[in-house]
Amino acid sequence: MTERIGVVGVGRMGANMARRLKDVGFPVTAVYDVRTEAAETLGKELGAEACNTLARVAELCDVVLTVVTDDKAMQKIFAPAKPGVDSLLRNAQGKVFINCATLSPKIHLEVEKLCKKAGAESLEACMASSITQAREGTLYLMCGGAEPTYNKVKPILEKLSSSMRYVGKTGQAAVVKALVNMVMNINTAGLAEGLGLGAALGLDLKMLREVFSQTGANSRVLETDGEDMQNREHSCFFSAAHAAKDSGIALELARTLGLDLPLARATKEQYDRMIAEGLGELDKSGIAELTFKDRHKHSGDRV
Repeated sequence: MTERIGVVGVGRMGANMARRLKDVGFPVTAVYDVRTEAAETLGKELGAEACNTLARVAELCDVVLTVVTDDKAMQKIFAPAKPGVDSLLRNAQGKVFINCATLSPKIHLEVEKLCKKAGAESLEACMASSITQAREGTLYLMCGGAEPTYNKVKPILEKLSSSMRYVGKTGQAAVVKALVNMVMNINTAGLAEGLGLGAALGLDLKMLREVFSQTGANSRVLETDGEDMQNREHSCFFSAAHAAKDSGIALELARTLGLDLPLARATKEQYDRMIAEGLGELDKSGIAELTFKDRHKHSGDRV
């Protein structure tokens, strides 16, 4: 495993992907984050350089994984390489960029075009898993881009995932991921309402969750979030702020096609409300704080 790896964006997901790649023998050469302290801490842990510039990451690495927050951040790290502008596109000739965040299809197409102009390649590798899976190398990945690029970096992706799917051309993986998260967010909001109503009716919520699990009310979200909603345990694995962003991407796709998605719209409104209430950095399960009687919106307490 000779490819020198860099990771740009070493938050909860990026840092654990870097740790996983180091564990399985890839030389993790460089890390970068706008939060310099986070990069420096991880760099010391992994024996990687905590780079002060994006250009330095590209210089040191053959393959760079990016895990950034949104389209705006993506545009910044792939800014056209002009004098005085720091960018991954400096020193990019011959490099491959694997972009893992949930972003709009449009930004992936823009990045692909910029990378080609710089003599580099790019690939979408959208993740449908969370922090534990990133650390253990059991992510589910949806990949989009040129198939030869996908095949070139497949050995790296295989060490990060237990399963992956090549979806098609650039932009398609982002579309699929937006739909995955839209449905997941709707399921999460629906579960919060079901458990919230059950609690208000005086039902035993453990019993109710067991019944849900054996009926049409079952879902993956019930498994991951049901007990947390009951116990008000909202340690962040996937934030409400990210849920709002991702539902927004799906709604924008629907808007361009003239489709009305009332459930997705209502769900986004709930997550937007969490952000407005200062709860945006809670896990998505924190939406239950808006549906259970005598919790946040009723009593004014703060989690």
